[in-house]
Amino acid sequence: MFCSLYIISLQRFIVGDIPKKIYFLKEEDNRMLLDVTLKVTPEMRHSAPEKGDISLEGHLGTHFDVMDKEFPLEYTCRKGIVFDVSAVRDRDIDINDIDMEKVEGKQFVAFYTGYIEEYNYGTRDYFTDHPQLSDKLIKALLEKRVSIIGIDCSGIRRGKEHVTADQFCADRGVFVVENLCGLKPLAVADVCFVAHTYPVNYSGTTGLPCRVIAEL
Repeated sequence: MFCSLYIISLQRFIVGDIPKKIYFLKEEDNRMLLDVTLKVTPEMRHSAPEKGDISLEGHLGTHFDVMDKEFPLEYTCRKGIVFDVSAVRDRDIDINDIDMEKVEGKQFVAFYTGYIEEYNYGTRDYFTDHPQLSDKLIKALLEKRVSIIGIDCSGIRRGKEHVTADQFCADRGVFVVENLCGLKPLAVADVCFVAHTYPVNYSGTTGLPCRVIAEL
């Protein structure tokens, strides 16, 4: 289904350069499954303002903000691509920082910033000073009619623009998955994969935790 050369290159990269405790790798039937979901620990759950509050737990770890929309089941399986934008600093990630010709409709388009590897999830810096996509880039992705935008930080826009950007995307049928983890091998290898995104079947929450697996 996928190029075996890509699989070999990615496997060497993960085993040789990436700590195994960060990435889960499974190999069966000529496939590789890479978990790009942030693992939520008991400490993360207990640090929530209201312990055991499902509405808050919906925003823990890898998740997307519901934004009064229903996540379509067909979005659980999408062709995926990860862009390496880790070199972009002190400015918004813009349309010229990626190859838009690689972006297709119905894709899972993710951005590797490296931010979640540099700053501890849950800290003030992590949630307030993270990288963000430019408005121009967000609109360009929506014009391409992608299904999901993913990023390895707490959102595609900061501060008050966070919710506005998520709603802008949701109103156009695009969901934003935040706090992805372990995107580096996919970005560096420039590898084709299938993104499997499975949100928890909660109701009455403003956010849905999800498990995201890259299949190669």
